[in-house]
Amino acid sequence: MDLIPSFSVDHTKIVPGIFTSREDLVGGEIVTTYDVRVTHPNIEPAIDVAAMHSLEHLIATYLRNNDEWKDYVIYWGPMGCLTGFYLILKGRRPSKDICDLLIAAFDSVKDAEEVPGTAPENCGNCLMHNLPFAKYYAARFADYLKENKDKPETFEYPKSERLVTEDGRQFFDS
Repeated sequence: MDLIPSFSVDHTKIVPGIFTSREDLVGGEIVTTYDVRVTHPNIEPAIDVAAMHSLEHLIATYLRNNDEWKDYVIYWGPMGCLTGFYLILKGRRPSKDICDLLIAAFDSVKDAEEVPGTAPENCGNCLMHNLPFAKYYAARFADYLKENKDKPETFEYPKSERLVTEDGRQFFDS
């Protein structure tokens, strides 16, 4: 069975940043999945679950109400490992080209007085939110992006090397 591409990223070397995870042709249109890595995998603790949930609501609301970008947004949601989010946008653009959008999105969290969509009718786990901690992670990541937006490692995946046996089987070093 082939290892899916996101598992071929060397998680011991990846740093917080914005990475192009994949590009797919869907209904004749290119869609791009971005890996928005908020914390340093396997080095820093995972993002608090309630804060992650709040960030999901806050950033999704921001992106889907941004006049310039809302028509391109297909999906915003958390990674299972709780180190970041996936953003899926219509079109093809380098990850660096969405850096300012994500800085603005994460910066917008600091002004939030409540998390949108947290009523029981709107949310499947309406009691699991943490706005103060979401603000902490958002400010930290926005500041990180501002300080590192000129560094290639903020936008380029480190790849695992594949070992190939004589009979063609592939293994990864991570």
